Amino acid sequence: MKFSLADQQHPSLPNHIPTRNNPSERIASGWPTSWTVPGTRSRLAISIFASTVSNVQEVEGEPDNVLNKRPILKANELSSNRNNRAVEVTKRRRWLASAVAVGVAVISIAIGISVCYARDIRTIRDRVSRSSQLIQSRHGPIEFTTWGSGRAVLVAHGAGGGYDQGSLIAKAYGGDGFRWIVPSRFGYLRSPLPADASTAAQADAFADLLDALSIQRVAILAISGGVPPSLQFAQRYPARTSALVLLSSAPYTPLKAGAQKLPVPPWVYEALFRSDFPYWVLQRVGREGLESIFDVTPTARAAMTPEEKVFVDGMVERFQPVSQRVDGIRNEGAAIAPGAYDAVGEIAVPTLVVHARDDGINPFLFGEYTARHIRGAEFMPLSSGGHLLLGHQAEVRARVNSFLRR
Repeated sequence: MKFSLADQQHPSLPNHIPTRNNPSERIASGWPTSWTVPGTRSRLAISIFASTVSNVQEVEGEPDNVLNKRPILKANELSSNRNNRAVEVTKRRRWLASAVAVGVAVISIAIGISVCYARDIRTIRDRVSRSSQLIQSRHGPIEFTTWGSGRAVLVAHGAGGGYDQGSLIAKAYGGDGFRWIVPSRFGYLRSPLPADASTAAQADAFADLLDALSIQRVAILAISGGVPPSLQFAQRYPARTSALVLLSSAPYTPLKAGAQKLPVPPWVYEALFRSDFPYWVLQRVGREGLESIFDVTPTARAAMTPEEKVFVDGMVERFQPVSQRVDGIRNEGAAIAPGAYDAVGEIAVPTLVVHARDDGINPFLFGEYTARHIRGAEFMPLSSGGHLLLGHQAEVRARVNSFLRR
């Protein structure tokens, strides 16, 4: 049959349809003049065609340049997305590469530090074990070293020391012409801390060491924490004590440790002595900070002679390995235990006391007290120099050397 759009309009067709009487409009707009639709397919054909016409009309009002640019804009958008993703991937790869590089560097540095630390500590341990000997005393093994000839002088080192620190003290403040006997006190290096680690027991161990060396009588050169057991020795063995030289005396009963003015807080000492590693690190990156432990102030450092600079370097070095000295440091309080009374008034041997007024560890009053209570003691007060008597080393050595030769 014949069907004309002018006769019947399908509901899905757009409102504007070219008129029946204007074939040219139909042709110009792409509409056919009529269809012959067989059977029941007419509605489907008309619907499909109407939808096509509707899509055309949706964009009919847009300018031609917009229609032409749509594919270009879409392509640009896709290209921009791809570029952004590529940038992000590149950034992630660079970040990952940087993280890997930093990780490798950190691991390499850690390995290098570990190797250097292990090598240095092994060398130090070998040095301290090769340069000393052991004897058995009533209080267990006693480590010591000895050298020289002449009048016998026993050296009692200070806190944090050992026979190696004592050797430095002997050379710095004693000089040549003597037979030096330098033990490690209880808890230092290879002298273990016994059940009875009192200053009296330490004095007995000194006597056992002299017996083992067949030495009947000695003078004693003591510094700081080595002073209290030296006083005990002079009290307990007066016939075996020829003289006492006491430098920068530490407190002993009845003196009180509360009067001490430590250069760094106690927790710093505790942290440093937990293992060898913290001290080893500071030796390389904070040496001046370590020198302050020995009361080396900027003023004292400026006044040091080249000889004294070598001495201070040696004192800092001789603190390692700190792990083998921590027991002795913790035992320094034995000197002020209630039962450790030192009756210095009973001492009658020749005594020289040396103390600096600006000692930042053991106050000057400790030296004053000791010199005042030992009968006939000579007192050499110094206006400066701190705990290690810096700036006066040659002067002190000359005085000590002369005193020990009397």
